[in-house]
Amino acid sequence: MTPPDTARALPEWIGAKPDTRVPARVRLRVFEAHGGRCYLTGVKIMPGDAWELDHRIALINGGENRESNLAPALKAAHRAKTTKDVKVKAKIARIRQKHLGVSKPSGKLKSRGFDKSRTRHMDGTVTLK
Repeated sequence: MTPPDTARALPEWIGAKPDTRVPARVRLRVFEAHGGRCYLTGVKIMPGDAWELDHRIALINGGENRESNLAPALKAAHRAKTTKDVKVKAKIARIRQKHLGVSKPSGKLKSRGFDKSRTRHMDGTVTLK
């Protein structure tokens, strides 16, 4: 008879909402799963370094708030990636609006302008150029 398996599989953490805070136990599991390295730069995260959990696929780009989509990232690298993610989302939204025909008008309406081939004088006469 074989002894029962002592290691138990932990269920994956899934946030109830996109803004649900990641519990400390899950944060530690993600950190250890990545060997304590920033997944963006590959740099070992040392004690005292500012780091955050990053969604590999950003929430605004369709990612989910779940453990398998999280990775440790140094704060500066995380900020740069977030900026890039926002730019990508904005571009996708602009292209989608353009294709669907729902984009806003581009500012003021432009008139045709005055006819340059005629000149109107103060006495009411018109001459052609």
